[in-house]
Amino acid sequence: MNDQPTPAVKVEIPRPKRGEGQWGLGYLEPLNKNEQSKRDDNPLNAIGRIKGTWAQTEFDRIDPADKRGRFRWAGLYTQRAPGFDGGKTATLEEEELDDSFFMMRVRTDGQILSAAALRTLGDLSNEYCRGTADITDRNNIQYHWVDIASVPDMWERLDAVGLTTIEACGDSPRPFLGSPVAGIAKDELIDGSSALAEIKRRSLGNPDYSNFPRKFKTALTGHPSHDVAPEVNDVAFVATVHPELGVGFDCWVGGGLSTNPHLAQKLGVWIPLEEVPDVWEAVAGIFRDYGYRRLRSRARLKFLVADWGVDKFREVMEVKYLKRAMVRCESPAVPEHQGDHIGVHEQKDGKFFIGAAPVVGRINGDVLTGLADLVEQYGATGARLTAYQKLVVIGVDGDDTEAFVAALEKIGLTATPSNWRRRTMACTGIEFCKLAIVETKDRAAALIEELEKRFPELDTPISVNLNGCPNACARTQVADIGLKGQLVLDENGEQVSGYQVHLGGGLALGANFGRKLRAHKVTSAGLDDYITRVVSNYLEGRETGESFQTWVQRADEDLLR
Repeated sequence: MNDQPTPAVKVEIPRPKRGEGQWGLGYLEPLNKNEQSKRDDNPLNAIGRIKGTWAQTEFDRIDPADKRGRFRWAGLYTQRAPGFDGGKTATLEEEELDDSFFMMRVRTDGQILSAAALRTLGDLSNEYCRGTADITDRNNIQYHWVDIASVPDMWERLDAVGLTTIEACGDSPRPFLGSPVAGIAKDELIDGSSALAEIKRRSLGNPDYSNFPRKFKTALTGHPSHDVAPEVNDVAFVATVHPELGVGFDCWVGGGLSTNPHLAQKLGVWIPLEEVPDVWEAVAGIFRDYGYRRLRSRARLKFLVADWGVDKFREVMEVKYLKRAMVRCESPAVPEHQGDHIGVHEQKDGKFFIGAAPVVGRINGDVLTGLADLVEQYGATGARLTAYQKLVVIGVDGDDTEAFVAALEKIGLTATPSNWRRRTMACTGIEFCKLAIVETKDRAAALIEELEKRFPELDTPISVNLNGCPNACARTQVADIGLKGQLVLDENGEQVSGYQVHLGGGLALGANFGRKLRAHKVTSAGLDDYITRVVSNYLEGRETGESFQTWVQRADEDLLR
């Protein structure tokens, strides 16, 4: 076909001015302690040591290289000990902040959680994790207070219901974001579930993909609402329609946030469903072989894509990895807003799915077991987690939707949330995270409660994302109101918890990073009043139909401070 050029036999790989630790250019010697640790021992080997040795060992006697490094490939991070304020985050060594417990991430990768899986997740929370269980924005269930002695039993019981923690952390294929309505939505373009499952089969536990320069985040959706935040993933597959070949997937590469945010660049290709895993392996292979391993701060794929450019990146994929050209196709149009699927919606099979919101992803073991009871009671298929710290129950009979919605309210979930509950996210924060500077989850919950009183009938969507540090796990830069935790000075010159403010960020049609006002910070104590002022100014000054994001881009700074 005319839109499928034959690639050249050879491809020139761009060479940086100095060695960046790129394996594909012959720089194989470790250039930092993380790379040395991975060279010393494949991190996947720590999984066996947990089962055979460390689960029977006191916390302080566990090899530090495993405990604070390779355990991440097992889905475990050391947890922040109570009593250390945000000022200690940057001044103490990592081990000084350690509690003797772990955080554990259970990956779901877009799969449907059956009643048995939900019950197992809830039981493990209550038995081993002091009831903790957060829904993260990467389709995970995140536990805290995990004792290493309990891990083998937790793994065995998770495995029995098709779940795993393997490579939920580390320089590995992090948990995949899949559409929560894959295979069921009436307006879905294509069901990508089989491709996501095949990527998982090929990658998890595979030494070929267990040593990336840093984390590698994947998203895939066949839904036109782009419900997996594809712009901020290392690689994303988004449904596209070729005028002759029909529905397939475009590939977007190099997205990511943190202190140096980049939106993913679109390759402008058409990939049939069955070839998506091959293309994933090509992108992953480039990252493994040519990603920068010298500085951890530049080790994400986004820096390589920015330096090479999208055309060179696609050329290397085709010539060196795929050994074939990809079909060219204009990238798909983006929606006005990305879908979160909250509420009651009819499926293509005549049943219904119900999207429900906790408060900033925070649930517990009783919520999970309660949800398992409801899935069994009403004969539903199960539930999927979303990219927005929410969940979607699938396969509810039409006659049961009203009763199911009422039952969700009784266990702490709602299918009819306010704007503030629906559109506020928060990372783990200082309660458990050793990188955090400020508290997030409880502060966000209190903020939601106050804003629901002050703006009970808000007629336009406004998102608020709170993050405990600059790493943007809660996607600070792409929220209408993004709050990056830091220590700030109050009116008395005292150092207190607060936030740097990002305004007018977004994904989908208005994809861009929020506006930062010079030298503008807000204290945690003053956050309710600050957001009230900004939202009130927007409601008073907006034009007909004007979004918060558009208003922020034209508003005078005085209205935003």
